[in-house]
Amino acid sequence: MRVLLQRVSEASVTVDGTLVSSIGQGVLLLVGVRHGDDRATAEWLAHKVAHLRIFEDEAGKMNRSLLDVGGSALVVSQFTLYADVRKGRRPSFIEAAPPNEARPLVDTFAETLRALGVPVETGVFGAHMDVALVNDGPVTIWLDSAELRGGSLD
Repeated sequence: MRVLLQRVSEASVTVDGTLVSSIGQGVLLLVGVRHGDDRATAEWLAHKVAHLRIFEDEAGKMNRSLLDVGGSALVVSQFTLYADVRKGRRPSFIEAAPPNEARPLVDTFAETLRALGVPVETGVFGAHMDVALVNDGPVTIWLDSAELRGGSLD
């Protein structure tokens, strides 16, 4: 799984001109699922995201987690995180899991964040979405389970 995390002061998703979700301070999480990802990976990444110290403390250092600041998460499925552009001019998405595999894992990721105490909003799986955000910092972090699984949650 891949997650593109953006620390935000606000973010929202609109579908067909209708606002479907929005958050204030927290993180926008664009989530991609590939073939072979599983529930354990989704849960592990959710724990990692919830505990990453990416919010500033009183001294201006990134020492606080999403849980510490009481921030929210906006989870948006995005298969294009698995775009392969090594050949030609059209991206290939062959590594991305099909919707019937991806949706349950995106749901597990969001549910795990909720279980940890993070207020979670979501996009609409498979819909064409307009995603708006105000990136705070800016802070943008790339998490790829294939690169991180050897690491700890601490």
